[in-house]
Amino acid sequence: MKLVSWNVNGLRACVRKGFLDFFQSVDADIFCVQETKLQKGQLTLELDGYYQYWNDAQRKGYSGTAVFTKEKPLHVTYGLEPGVQDPEGRIITLEYENFYLLNVYTPNSQRDLARLPFRLEWEDRLFTYMKKLDEQKPIIYCGDLNVAHQEIDLRNYKTNVGNSGFTTEERSKMSRLLDAGFTDTLRYFHPDTEGIYTWWSYMKTVRERNIGWRIDYFIVSNRLREKLESSTALCDIMGSDHCPIMMEIKINSGKDGNNGQ
Repeated sequence: MKLVSWNVNGLRACVRKGFLDFFQSVDADIFCVQETKLQKGQLTLELDGYYQYWNDAQRKGYSGTAVFTKEKPLHVTYGLEPGVQDPEGRIITLEYENFYLLNVYTPNSQRDLARLPFRLEWEDRLFTYMKKLDEQKPIIYCGDLNVAHQEIDLRNYKTNVGNSGFTTEERSKMSRLLDAGFTDTLRYFHPDTEGIYTWWSYMKTVRERNIGWRIDYFIVSNRLREKLESSTALCDIMGSDHCPIMMEIKINSGKDGNNGQ
């Protein structure tokens, strides 16, 4: 099974920059998108063979997630708690017979860290949610998690200590998750490889010089590690300030069925 995740930084803009060409060429079984920045009716995608699930933010032009999947899931939920709205459209959970898929767009703490307390409380709720799901079946967790976990995950770590996305608090939340039975799949395959980033500033020549951050992840329950085949960042794919990430794993939805529309 091939899975792709991409923060598109506005799906309508990304479509104009070649999103559909990449989507068709990569032929993912599950394709997760973050920061769609749209509401229902603002964009129609004809994706033959895929079921589509959208979680739009209430605020226009902000946040939002979507999942496109060839196999229809058993169940789909939006947000962290049943019956509780997800006003920023940050989480979609798809339940399959053999695993849960979580597509997540983690809140940014903002440059002045004004949203750091909200972010940390949100992380605690997500951690509790994931632990409960993991008791039932393994998890594939992906998205823009807005944190560079280790020094190797950003180019200029010394000057960014304490900045949004590289605070001790944010990094500790990631460490807690990994210590609780989860694996950062890219580092599983490339533990010491430097220069693998997934986000670059739009400032001139920053991406060309690869002055970036790795803040997009595929994370899996540890018991799925033996099924992993690859985990990579597709750094050459343009269209957003993020690049797509891709993971291949020997797992299926657990049932046969026709692809959807």
